[in-house]
Amino acid sequence: MSRWSFVGRTVELGRLRSAVADADRRGIFFNGSAGIGKSRLLREGLVTLPTDRYAIFTVAASATTAALPFGGLVQVLPAEQPQGLSPAGLLRWAVQALREQAAGRPVVLAIDDAHLLDPPSAALVHLLARTENTTVVGTLRDGEQLPLPIRALWTDDLVDLAELTPLGRPETGALLAAILDGPVDDGSTERLWRLSGGNPLLLRELVLAATGGGELHRRYGAWSWTGRLELAPNLTELIDTRVGQLSAGVRTVVELVAFGEPLGLQLLNEAVAPTDVETAEERGLITVVRHDRRVNVRLAHPLYGEVMRRRCPVSRTRRLHARLADLIEKAGKRRRDDLLRVAVWRLDSGTVQDPALLLDAAVQAFTRYDVPLATRLARAALDADGGYDAAELLATILMFADRPTEALRVLDAVADDLGCDRRRARWLTVRGMVNYWGLSQESTVEEIAARADELTDPGDLARVRAFEAIMRLHRMDTETALRLGRGVLDRPAASVAARELARCTIAHLQAAQGHFRRSAEAVARVAAEAPAWRNDMPYLQLAMELARGTRLALAGDLAGIDAIVADEFADLAGAGDFRLGTGYLAVLRAYAERLRGRSDDALRTSLGACAVLATSRVYAGLAQAERAQAAALRGDAGHAAEAMAEADRTHAPGMAVLYPWLEQARGATLAAAGDLAAATAQLTGLADRLRADGLAGHEVLVLHDLVRYDRSAAPVGPTCTDGGRRSVAQRLAELSERVDGPLAPLLARQARACVEDSPADLLAVAEDFAGLGLPVYAAEATAMALHRLRRSRSGAAGAAHQRLGALLAGCDRLDTPALRLVRPTLTGREREIAGLAAEGASSRVIAERLYLSSRTVENHLQRVYSKLGVSGRAELPAALRAIAGRTGAEPE
Repeated sequence: MSRWSFVGRTVELGRLRSAVADADRRGIFFNGSAGIGKSRLLREGLVTLPTDRYAIFTVAASATTAALPFGGLVQVLPAEQPQGLSPAGLLRWAVQALREQAAGRPVVLAIDDAHLLDPPSAALVHLLARTENTTVVGTLRDGEQLPLPIRALWTDDLVDLAELTPLGRPETGALLAAILDGPVDDGSTERLWRLSGGNPLLLRELVLAATGGGELHRRYGAWSWTGRLELAPNLTELIDTRVGQLSAGVRTVVELVAFGEPLGLQLLNEAVAPTDVETAEERGLITVVRHDRRVNVRLAHPLYGEVMRRRCPVSRTRRLHARLADLIEKAGKRRRDDLLRVAVWRLDSGTVQDPALLLDAAVQAFTRYDVPLATRLARAALDADGGYDAAELLATILMFADRPTEALRVLDAVADDLGCDRRRARWLTVRGMVNYWGLSQESTVEEIAARADELTDPGDLARVRAFEAIMRLHRMDTETALRLGRGVLDRPAASVAARELARCTIAHLQAAQGHFRRSAEAVARVAAEAPAWRNDMPYLQLAMELARGTRLALAGDLAGIDAIVADEFADLAGAGDFRLGTGYLAVLRAYAERLRGRSDDALRTSLGACAVLATSRVYAGLAQAERAQAAALRGDAGHAAEAMAEADRTHAPGMAVLYPWLEQARGATLAAAGDLAAATAQLTGLADRLRADGLAGHEVLVLHDLVRYDRSAAPVGPTCTDGGRRSVAQRLAELSERVDGPLAPLLARQARACVEDSPADLLAVAEDFAGLGLPVYAAEATAMALHRLRRSRSGAAGAAHQRLGALLAGCDRLDTPALRLVRPTLTGREREIAGLAAEGASSRVIAERLYLSSRTVENHLQRVYSKLGVSGRAELPAALRAIAGRTGAEPE
């Protein structure tokens, strides 16, 4: 584990530095709770101040020095204090002593925990803040009694007072990545952020506890937390210090809220004495929050609940759970989640009597994609004689918990209890899911098709055919899938869930074919019917997201991807450990980040997706393919090849519908290794296969990859009547009239501009790419234009350099074949001279620094200008940045 790093707080650091540098300001104090990072912020701000320019005096006040005169400043004042001086004389002596030590430099006095200063020290700080050429900065703990001279600092408008808030989720993720030397998956980051409340000290203790307990695991470079928490002594002591001693009544308040939050204030007041509730709120143990028309009570910090729940005796825990259930039932279970909460409390208290309650609660938990809770409730319902319905639900949930073998055992145990078509149909489809997606048995499709003929009820038959349709789509039997899906939609007896599953199958195929408008309309219809299918088939959401995600990715609609990864489903799936959902959405997010040129985030997110999906083969290959693409974008051929090998190993044959993504990533991997011939052969073969399968939406992107590799004239498709074959550019022109949206025509324009060798058209295409929010494509089109301008020694090369530099400045590390086109070979000496010249050094200065003659320097510069295609020094910075600065590689 690395040293605990400092991340974020850039605004606060800026305010601290401004307070020191601005002659009109006298300082700033940061106020915040214990462990929020005040002291670290102060240290990080001070370490950047040059000691030759400022006299920096740092003190840390403490309870042990609070009773001693000038005890708080004992670290910076002379050891010998003059005798016989009045209080005012002592203050003047202290100011003068610091002035003498400063030796004419401006004084910066930094006080950590200024609320613990003794009265003379506090008075001296106030006096110094009024003194010219002096800045006072410091920290205060929230809720502490402050010395009056310190409080007067901001009430008299001498210094600023800033509240230091908890770290946000992005800063918490960055801090975790820094301390663990690698990214942490999104779900783990979310849980650790919420549990720590954004408090760096508590986060540190949580990570140490999870590491010490072996609950942090690394897969594919990304860390994942199991969610289990060992309460290490340090962590417990921290919480105990905050909670303090509790009376019996207040402890009951905190315990009830710990087990029941969010708990209505009215219910809590019925269970305990209202005065105890008020005391708990005054002490900062609970908070009362208003949500719409409801007033709820929560714990002031999530870790309070962890400690209270762990320490509560079993018998008392059961009694508290029963009490909470009684309270909610007495009130009438009016809230949407009351059923679920009462079922859990009844189960935990051992007072459950009705298996139907557990079964209904399990369905509700599954509709929220809380897989662990749904599993627990469904198993309890089955154990309480819930019968076939409980077994079917449990097996379905186990399938999505990556436990297909256990799911089969549950189904086989009720195989003799299928007394009607409804049960047979549902048993058949659940077993089909488990065998096909859970165990990768492709023969399941034929088995389910044959068994469907045994059903006589048209509604039940429609359900089975809807599942058969999506299985056939996934194994690329697209014509049959489309026929079956349309047949389900044509059946009046089909349930809403069956119809919308069939609609998802058709929408996915339409997206792959490039019919984006029709696909979007179908997905919108599925989403509108969600209230009708959610309880019956919660996992249908996954089929809908796959269809929607395919369309958005192929259309280059990054804003649309942003919308679905920020939707409620993403939050629910992440919180409920619905790994197929979170994994797929992480792949989509990585795709969007890659196209935006955020290669760092793309690689981190794709690694997280690989880790989340490591135990499931449904989307594992897709995640590894996206990881390969992210690595290839950075020019990391070794990483891309490793990810591609994992994609081949983990890809399930039953998910053949994903082959375009995997094979496209294979081409990118070959290109990253510099083998453009092999990459071209791979992609032209893939384009031919996609054309044969009718997947024009995918074919467009594959052909565009060939354009990006400057292979627009490469032949693709079958031999024409004249004996020739279409070029990539010609085929893209054809597809641009068939594939919906603005992207395909733009890709066709780029291909045509490459074939016609038109830098002006390429630059125009680059502008349009930038307008669509696709900076990687814009940068590559600009690089292609620059390559042609340089080749013709055009005077417009300088402006193209500037444009390329500006585009790359907004991206992370990029290293693609198109960008390599404009990366000329500079000798080591030429690199040195060009770098110094770009920094503004004159030829004479360069000559003196490198021990060369001025004539030699000028000769080298002329060769550099020629190689870079620029006219002089003014264009050097952008040209050098374009070939090296943001591409992640120096010129050879």
